[in-house]
Amino acid sequence: MSLVTEHHRHGNNPFGILGKWGGHDDGEQNVLALNILLLGGRQSGRSSVGNALIGGEEFKTGTCISGVSMTTEHQLLRRNFPRYFRRKGAESDLTLRVLDTPPSFPRPKSVHELFPEGVHVLVLVVRADMHDNTHLEEHVETLFGPEWRRHALLVITHADHLKEAGLQPSDYLTQTTDWLRALAAKVEGGVSFVENSCDWPSVRGRPIRDRLLNLSARNHHSALTVRTEVSL
Repeated sequence: MSLVTEHHRHGNNPFGILGKWGGHDDGEQNVLALNILLLGGRQSGRSSVGNALIGGEEFKTGTCISGVSMTTEHQLLRRNFPRYFRRKGAESDLTLRVLDTPPSFPRPKSVHELFPEGVHVLVLVVRADMHDNTHLEEHVETLFGPEWRRHALLVITHADHLKEAGLQPSDYLTQTTDWLRALAAKVEGGVSFVENSCDWPSVRGRPIRDRLLNLSARNHHSALTVRTEVSL
């Protein structure tokens, strides 16, 4: 999996486009390409989740201090995983185009211009010990409408705090804040818990990739359309 760094400017905002996959000429039927949008608040761990998904360290997270993300601009990375799964009896590549966003919610037109085909999977990222992003669901619905739930999965980072409190993930979800409990119940891709360590992206990448692949398959790999007529 080779990466080439490119830099583009999108309107007045810089976007880091990191990566094109090294090519081999498979037919289109042997490559599944999915657009993945990461959304979450400040220090939620979005960039680390992005690194887990693409299996590298290209997303900028700053110095790894307690897993805190320091993203200040949009970053888009595309990576191909050769022969990742079987589809219709044949080995297929999986290509992920993963967009990480700053803590401020992305403008609909920006997402649409980067993902004109739409978004296949939304990955919502929340820290287990920080519940300040109470408007996350409202923003997602503004961006995509009520269909977002069918395409979303929730990743809760810093899950080591649960162990310190003697909580199992299921107990945590019943005792957490109302908005997070409601969000976990709505996302059809389920909830993944990841602990806080500098090396967890390399350990947890495959399970999260498999979860989003299965979610996309349930939706027949259809994509959400960005509602560009709204403003945030």
